[in-house]
Amino acid sequence: MSLIKQLWIAIVVVTLLALGGNLIVSTLSARHYLEQQLRVKNLDNATSLALSLSQLPKDPVTVELQIAAQFDAGHYRLIRLVSPKGDVLVEREYEGDLTGAPNWFTRLVPIAAPAGVAQVQDGWHQFGTLSLESHSRYAYEALWTGTVEQLLWFLVGGILTGITGTLIIRHITRPLHGVVEQAEAIGGRRFVTTPEPGTTEFRSVVRAMNALSVRVRTMLAEESGRLEQLRRQVQHDALTGLYSREQFMNLLHAAVARDDAQATGSLLIVRIGELAGLNQRLGREGADRVLKRTAECLAAVAAPHTGWDTGRINGSDLALVAPGEDNPERLAAEVADALRQAMAEEGEDTALPIAASRYAAGETRSAVLARVDGALATAEQAGGRAIRIVENPEARPLHADLQGWRAALLQSLNANGVRLGRYPVVSRDGKLMHFEAPMRLQLAGEWQPAGAFMPWVARLGLLPQFDIAVVRAALDEITVSGDPLGINLSSASLCDAAFRSELFRLLHGRPAQAAQLWLDLPEYGALRHTDEFRSFCIALKPTGCKVGVEHVGAHFGQMSDLHELGLDYLKIDASIVRGIDADKGNQSFLRGLCVIAHSIGLLTIAEGVRQENEMASLTELGIDGMTGSAVRMPS
Repeated sequence: MSLIKQLWIAIVVVTLLALGGNLIVSTLSARHYLEQQLRVKNLDNATSLALSLSQLPKDPVTVELQIAAQFDAGHYRLIRLVSPKGDVLVEREYEGDLTGAPNWFTRLVPIAAPAGVAQVQDGWHQFGTLSLESHSRYAYEALWTGTVEQLLWFLVGGILTGITGTLIIRHITRPLHGVVEQAEAIGGRRFVTTPEPGTTEFRSVVRAMNALSVRVRTMLAEESGRLEQLRRQVQHDALTGLYSREQFMNLLHAAVARDDAQATGSLLIVRIGELAGLNQRLGREGADRVLKRTAECLAAVAAPHTGWDTGRINGSDLALVAPGEDNPERLAAEVADALRQAMAEEGEDTALPIAASRYAAGETRSAVLARVDGALATAEQAGGRAIRIVENPEARPLHADLQGWRAALLQSLNANGVRLGRYPVVSRDGKLMHFEAPMRLQLAGEWQPAGAFMPWVARLGLLPQFDIAVVRAALDEITVSGDPLGINLSSASLCDAAFRSELFRLLHGRPAQAAQLWLDLPEYGALRHTDEFRSFCIALKPTGCKVGVEHVGAHFGQMSDLHELGLDYLKIDASIVRGIDADKGNQSFLRGLCVIAHSIGLLTIAEGVRQENEMASLTELGIDGMTGSAVRMPS
């Protein structure tokens, strides 16, 4: 029960106790007063009438006339004259309505006034005993009228008390809204701080909650910093600062295996020509300086693009993988210009041959590397700083230009809609968490995977339109099967107001299905649009769906204020997971990542699990769920 309701109940109870108690006490006091008045009246009237009768002749007619006159002149219920022997000499009794109030009221509050008794004398002898009772009807009327009037005043007072209490509660609880919002934020794993209110009790609560938020934030920042330092130690080359060969190969494998808008891209390799001769001519320090400058040039080219990675794949070869870059000529020219300027500043004329190639969705890592290595050998034979671009002879786009792609994509979307794949995501105890549901689209008579067409969808600016189609398809499938589904959303949709509006409309309109929906957004999108991503996550909370970040790993340290996003889970990139059973460095990094995620209530799910050994190692490291070719549907 909320604090506001409790305050209202307290006010109502106190008001009822005060007004009700006052009403009861007032009514009983009034009844006692009326009873005393009736008793005095009965006694006085009986004494007066007995005195009058004592002075009159005692013939029956005279006595009866005197009593009748008294009875008719006053308001009496009964006048009775009894002889000393007990015989009733005269009696007058009122036979009409005896009460002036509702029967239930007279039963609840009875008025009991004793009769007035006096002796009638006949000279020195007793003539009889006179009993007189006044009529209580008017006493009941007065008591009932007074009680009703008092009750009405009490109702007016209760209403005024309620209005006053409402105003007081609003004033008192004004700082409470901030406390409630902060408590809800902490409950949603967003450790925010709020200004301290003026109310002493609320101030102490807010101060304690702020201290908790600051401690958690500081702890997470420290742990994230240590984790990032560990990641750089185990994944990066000590000399150049680029990724080591093993980690870069994992990144390249993950890049060519992607099934989204970044499924295609370019791979570029730069070779330091005649490295042995460079060592003899410049010495070890001079050769290292050339390597560092070359690495800095590649890193500078990759830095503006989230998701681009660089690595040192052997002593003299440095590589750059650029997901989403479909123009290797432009990439090679940019790298060559950067190297030319850097070497001119160093005063070196070192041979730096460059080779680049575009890779397509569905290619293998070895095929892409072999193609670029062959082109690099040709560039090295040409001498100097030759550039060679090689195309994949097997990569034939379904359509020649953007207009052809636009027409085909929209026609297929409108005619056939989208189909969703199904790949199980299983918890470490073997239970189904949800199904990964990547998009499929019918092109050239076949259902194509997302990697075959999503890069073109991205170039044509159609991502929000396709994403909302996937959401509709997922909600429809959940309605039929009842299974939880996970779908991918793009960063472009994240920033599209029309998409967000339609998404919220769909989710609010189908709450049961929304509760079974898992929404994945890419790490590079969360990094590029942090504010929009935070607002998006918070806005989705009331719908009941789960929100997470996929492909997490290489840039985890850049995801500042992770606790404020209101996420439900993280999906660890396949480049971290690949070969995890034998990679001690990545094991330490992944263990620390799981600790941080679990400390703020996030699930961790490993992507691209290919072997049983990897599954066993991931379970030991604390991963909550897994997906990949080695993961099977639980029986």
